[in-house]
Amino acid sequence: MQRTLLNALMKWKNQPLRKPLLIDGARQTGKTFLLQELFGKTFSNILRIDFLENPAYKEAFNGSLSPDELLMNIELITNKVFNPKTDLLILDEIGECERAVTSLKYFSEKAPSYFVAASGSNIGLLNTFPVGKVEQYNLRPLTFQEFIYASQEPALIKAFDTQVNSPAAHSKLMDKLTDYFFTGGMPEAVMTWYQYKESSILERVEKVVKIHADLIQGYRRDFGKYAGKVDATLIESVFNSIPAQLSLVMDESVKRFKFKNVHDRKSRYSDFETAIHWLSCCRLALANYPIEGRPKAPLAAYKKDNMVKLFLFDLGLLNHMLGSKYKEIKQQNYEYKGYVAENFVQQELTAIGVDPSYSWNDARAEIEFIISTDEGEIIPVEVKSGKRTRAKSLASYIEKCSPSKTFKLTGTQGSSALEQTNIVMPLYFTQYLFMRG
Repeated sequence: MQRTLLNALMKWKNQPLRKPLLIDGARQTGKTFLLQELFGKTFSNILRIDFLENPAYKEAFNGSLSPDELLMNIELITNKVFNPKTDLLILDEIGECERAVTSLKYFSEKAPSYFVAASGSNIGLLNTFPVGKVEQYNLRPLTFQEFIYASQEPALIKAFDTQVNSPAAHSKLMDKLTDYFFTGGMPEAVMTWYQYKESSILERVEKVVKIHADLIQGYRRDFGKYAGKVDATLIESVFNSIPAQLSLVMDESVKRFKFKNVHDRKSRYSDFETAIHWLSCCRLALANYPIEGRPKAPLAAYKKDNMVKLFLFDLGLLNHMLGSKYKEIKQQNYEYKGYVAENFVQQELTAIGVDPSYSWNDARAEIEFIISTDEGEIIPVEVKSGKRTRAKSLASYIEKCSPSKTFKLTGTQGSSALEQTNIVMPLYFTQYLFMRG
């Protein structure tokens, strides 16, 4: 299973001096696999300690935080030898040990030649954080590109990487996209889906559904374990309400998150602010902020926290929570469930660094996503879930805001690569938005 983040980790490794790595991400997105199985194999040796699996490792950090003394303590506790010139030290679930988090500052300042990588699923909730002392990345569920790579189908991978625009490629990629809508990008679900590709479709579906169910239960257990001062039942209410509210929208754009009826006796944004923040910090919810009027850069200056759209971090889990069946997803009429396409686009944009995202509305017109370029230009991105490409809202945006370029993501094959102004792209090429025009 390939992860594109590995390329950034290899650049980090090849630097003469480096800050410690810190890989953030929701639970079960493959952080340990990335560091140990993919990245770790490029080192002579790895020494991994998991603070969640074995809390006794915290003892190594009770005294001095000098890098060399820490390494000596770690060697004593693990009974393993570590060579800082050639070996990789992995501090897994580092959020479980606050002093280990603090130690990253000293590795950065006193031992910048050492190979130290940390990971955690509650990094955003930490009380202390070594600002400016780590090289941080977020590992999301597998993107559609990574899902394609996992298929191990060379012709399909080549067609995706080169953005082939042909009926044959489009048919195959759309078929894979609807598979992805079902499996999502959680590594265990994707691995199982391809591992059992020779089995009956019923068996494949059953195994993935079981994985999704276990993951959802695991996240709900985490609410109580890591909620801290935030009401765990409030977090769960918001988490459960995201799919429920998304599914209320069929062919129209996703609406703002409604706070009424989410939790007993609470109906205002202020009641839910901490829960939404918690879910965002743990990478389980993705935020999109609607901008009204003529949008200008920087978009963040015009957002209103109490006006937010919430998407789930993984499309497979979203469909599982809604009870959507594989057969239903594959059927033609499923294309009209626009929230699925929007959640997919939101995930793909988040994976390439657009976080949070922004949308636009004016009277009855809505554009699902607006993106600010490096030059400060605002580009509208209209999302159409199926083959219908009429976009009244996009026409309204063009009339009012006069953008130099527009994008429309649809279930069609898309426009020619020669089109540089009003570009139509198939949904599965969302990650290539910044490479067109």
